[in-house]
Amino acid sequence: MSEFLNISEIYGSYVFGDKEMRERLPRAIYKSLKRSMITGEELDLVVADATAAAMKEWAISKGATHFTHWFQPLTGTTAEKHDSFISPQSDGTVIMELRGKELIKGEPDASSFPSGGIRATFEARGYTVWDITSPAFLYDSGDTKTLCIPTAFCSYTGEALDKKTPLLRSMEAVSKQALRIVRLFGDTQAQRVISSVGAEQEYFIVDRETYLKRKDLIFTGRTLFGAMPPKGQEMEDHYFGAIKERVSDYMRDLDVELWKLGIPAKTEHNEAAPAQHELAPIYSTTNVATDENMLIMNVMKKVALRRGLVCLLHEKPFAGVNGSGKHNNWSLCTDTGRNLLEPGKNPQKNDLFLLMLAAMMKAVDEHAGLLRMSAAVPGNDHRLGGGEAPPAVISMFLGDQLTAIVEHIIAGNEETVPTDSKMKVGVSTLPVIRRDATDRNRTSPFAFTGNKFEFRMTPSSGCIADANTVLNTIAADVLGAFADELEGAENFEETLHALIRREMSAHQRIIFNGNGYTDEWLGEAARRGLPNIKGMVDAIPELVKRGSVELFERHGVYTEKELIARADVSYEIYAKTINIEALTMIDMAGKDILPAVIRFATELAQGVKSVEDVGLDAGVQRELLTRVTVLLKQASAALADLREKQAKASVLTGEAQARAYYETVCPAMEVLRAPVDHLEMIVSSDVWPMPSYGDLLFNV
Repeated sequence: MSEFLNISEIYGSYVFGDKEMRERLPRAIYKSLKRSMITGEELDLVVADATAAAMKEWAISKGATHFTHWFQPLTGTTAEKHDSFISPQSDGTVIMELRGKELIKGEPDASSFPSGGIRATFEARGYTVWDITSPAFLYDSGDTKTLCIPTAFCSYTGEALDKKTPLLRSMEAVSKQALRIVRLFGDTQAQRVISSVGAEQEYFIVDRETYLKRKDLIFTGRTLFGAMPPKGQEMEDHYFGAIKERVSDYMRDLDVELWKLGIPAKTEHNEAAPAQHELAPIYSTTNVATDENMLIMNVMKKVALRRGLVCLLHEKPFAGVNGSGKHNNWSLCTDTGRNLLEPGKNPQKNDLFLLMLAAMMKAVDEHAGLLRMSAAVPGNDHRLGGGEAPPAVISMFLGDQLTAIVEHIIAGNEETVPTDSKMKVGVSTLPVIRRDATDRNRTSPFAFTGNKFEFRMTPSSGCIADANTVLNTIAADVLGAFADELEGAENFEETLHALIRREMSAHQRIIFNGNGYTDEWLGEAARRGLPNIKGMVDAIPELVKRGSVELFERHGVYTEKELIARADVSYEIYAKTINIEALTMIDMAGKDILPAVIRFATELAQGVKSVEDVGLDAGVQRELLTRVTVLLKQASAALADLREKQAKASVLTGEAQARAYYETVCPAMEVLRAPVDHLEMIVSSDVWPMPSYGDLLFNV
């Protein structure tokens, strides 16, 4: 790569965005397309044909030969089926062509993706539909470039089979209801309220050759066995530390690839655990931010392989050190640029902000279970509750100033809450700095951070569409109820202030500014009546509770059939994930670890006999042999137990199967791991059959 990089020249060069559309489309076509993007009016086929032709010419000029409808099925990953631009002619030649109807609609096999029973094996037809609000882009796979068209994915009978369709519905719902609130405060200019997101992506980087010697990482993305090395993250020297050259080169390559795709990768740094890092882009409209985050994960893995590395996106690839999340920074802004979550210089007098704050307190308190479910993937069960991850209990952090304002409102105290926005650090040569209205709380699942809420529970490997669909919908529901009350008020000011006070008082229990990791907080949360849903299997029923169904149907985000299907898919994903992990443990323990320990024990026994044969004391060797033998016996018994429980769980189905894996197989896996990890600390490294945590975490 050239030493000098012209970022402004490469930025967005792989995106068919507004710049390319303005340059390549006739003015009338461009204006019509933009109008459809903004208003949602139906796209004219003439406009679609012209756009498709321009998009094809642009893609071919960049070296593309194929296009694909790029979508996000319920697998939690992305999917694509490639079609070439060639169109055979009667004279035996071909032309390169992309027609409007091919741009708008595709037909992947809907029965081969998880559908929760919406599509049977013999019912194959499904449709991908162009999301015109998210720009098409080129994906570079080495020698191949493919035009990717972001789409939604639905069944032949109209149900959503993807993550994006409900997200788009929720964006329309929250815009509709929030716009009613904006109108009540005299804003007649705004036409939409847009939910925006910035997703901070955490990840681990390990050496590929070392990775390939670990079956658990290859098959499951996390280490199922592994003793802690002498040094972990306890010295706190990795966080924001100097970035190693090999990782820095990787980050540079990653930035360039993302910038080409128009993804505003902004911040990168070492995270708290060894080999852990973070990338944060600038926020975007929620559906675009979701597409960008899915691309970020794909590009992270691709670029790592190019550098002889592997990017691990599992929430807890290593026990004993920090896990990885995806902090979801969510806000609501009008299309004229007003952030509805901006407190302003005097938040105590900012009625719109206080109403929005009361709305989010109510929404999070009443729908905590749904928020927990929106962050539920199997890997998050290992992460939540420690190592800079929030606990499974949903609470809201507001900071001292906003909490004091809430308390004043509830008490009817009209005194001004004191604020000291300037801070002196006691060094005359350092400037006076402005203090933010709130501190930061890493243990809070849902924290107010200046002009947005940061949902820290979101999993690193997951699709942020789930969390933002819930956030948009619960916000829409409360704002709609507030608008109903305020629009009919005889005295708007009195009704408004009474509403804010009533709702803040009713939902004050959701506010917690302290340490979410302590047992004391868990006890306090229980006394407050806040739910503590520790595992994914216990969170899934939140999707199909009567209140949840009514909520989503009220705003047209999900039908009951779609929710039941998603619950079924979630149980299936959980069961399959744990089954793969259990089988991997069985394979590793039975074929690699126990045979290696037996060889080591045999050599020890021979050593004991040799020492004693010459009349010397072999007490140390005998004691070590005894310890190894006891642990070997424990591991062997635990392996047999895991085999039995995995076999019983594997023949079940649905929720019963998922619960069997959660309640019996997972504990059996932990029982097997314990003696194996002890053995790793005893057995010599030249005998142990796989790289250690130290090899993985410190060998980059």
